[in-house]
Amino acid sequence: MIPSKGRQMFSGVFRHSSARRTIVAASASDCSVCSTALKNPRGERRQSFSSSTTKSGFDTVGVLGLGLMGHGICQVAAASGIHSKVVAFEPEQKFLDSGKKRIEKSVVKLVSKEKITKDAAEKLLASITFTTDITQLQNVDLVVEAVIEDLDLKEKIYTELGAACKPETIFASNTSSLSIGEMAAFSGRADKFVGIHFFNPVQLMKLVEVIGTDKTDPTVFDRTYSWVEEIGKVPVKCGDTPGFIVNRLLVPNCLQAMLMVDREDATVNDIDVSMQLGAGVPMGPLHLADYVGLDTIFYIAQGWVEKYPGEPAFVLPKCLEEKVKSGNFGRKSGLGFYKWDGDRRGDPA
Repeated sequence: MIPSKGRQMFSGVFRHSSARRTIVAASASDCSVCSTALKNPRGERRQSFSSSTTKSGFDTVGVLGLGLMGHGICQVAAASGIHSKVVAFEPEQKFLDSGKKRIEKSVVKLVSKEKITKDAAEKLLASITFTTDITQLQNVDLVVEAVIEDLDLKEKIYTELGAACKPETIFASNTSSLSIGEMAAFSGRADKFVGIHFFNPVQLMKLVEVIGTDKTDPTVFDRTYSWVEEIGKVPVKCGDTPGFIVNRLLVPNCLQAMLMVDREDATVNDIDVSMQLGAGVPMGPLHLADYVGLDTIFYIAQGWVEKYPGEPAFVLPKCLEEKVKSGNFGRKSGLGFYKWDGDRRGDPA
């Protein structure tokens, strides 16, 4: 777990599947955390509203993918009480069961802490339809896709969804590093396509980046933006730029710290202490990079360098390449810029 003082700022940063060399900026850890975002100030589930009383008008919502991010998006959507049904889709039963268990575990925790009543918890779970049948998504008003950042996989998904869903259905990708415009083209409905980047853990983190392209219908964007507010989050608007807002600023910050290590401008410890005490951040950039995974940052940076060779902020520091090549990924491997014992950071390596 990220130290409590750092969790609010950094727990929504990166997620990566190194086995498939795919990039996902989303989280630092697989946390199952319950949040006050799921309740009103009295700790009760919000009153249920019909789509006609919401600005978004989304009566039914589908979530495609119930992994680290998807299960949280599904839970938060159901907890909002504004939908008649939330459809949770996974193509394989084992992944569907895993996502369902995650949601149930989180909801049980809410009940045990008296954040919501048992009756509210039962209604929340009852509002979710878990399925491996993709046709169950064909009539929903909004589909939020939350699968790994494999562009070939997303092309297959959006091509299939575009053909299967009703013409009015809006598609929203939870990507954090891929082009919204490219995925919109796959869907055959670029005017009804947006990016909607949640942060991990979804149940806790309030920020959601809402991304539009030059082809996104302004009404579609506004409805999606309103939906984010309706489920209790804080939306921010962003164009289709690499990394959007948070990661576009945060990844280069980590890379610049690594370039300082390459040049021997300062030690690892002094860089992190300086940023903590001088800039007021809860965790220095090299500590953060170790925590979320040096391989994650490497593949994000590598993808950006290849696609945007003229952008000076996108670089591959020598120390990062060497550590990843050696299998030293930081916290997950036990060694990076620091020595690690599980989630406990030790001295600089």
